[in-house]
Amino acid sequence: MAESSWDEVTIIRKRAPKAGQLKSTQAINAAQRQGLEIETSKKFTAGQNKQHSAAKNVAKLDRETEELHHDTVGLDVGRLIQQGRQAKGLTQKDLATKICEKQQIVNEYELGKAIPNQAILSKLERTLGIKLRGRDKGQPIQPAAPTTGSKPK
Repeated sequence: MAESSWDEVTIIRKRAPKAGQLKSTQAINAAQRQGLEIETSKKFTAGQNKQHSAAKNVAKLDRETEELHHDTVGLDVGRLIQQGRQAKGLTQKDLATKICEKQQIVNEYELGKAIPNQAILSKLERTLGIKLRGRDKGQPIQPAAPTTGSKPK
């Protein structure tokens, strides 16, 4: 027989859960029942379109000293977008679908409230066929001239 005294106590504990297990709903509920401290934090741009993250704009706004506002596209650009869209017979939703953006973005550009994004402006220019930037705003975009090279036989 093993010699053990009645005074010795052996405590068997479960291992501490790994970080991945702590994120599950079950683990959170169990921690709440036990009265443990739970830390929750929301990711800044979680579940949003990553192309248009606000991180750059927020940093730019933080650097502003006097006027706390962003530069927006002009009303003249908004009118050009609206006229070009109507000339092609498109709705805002149709135009947004063609440039792979949300209708709200097209609406903000037409109202002159959007923060200029060069990628979106170039998509709009290509789709509408008019220039929205530079000195010659409103002028039609000239298609690239085909090269006259001879093909090898």
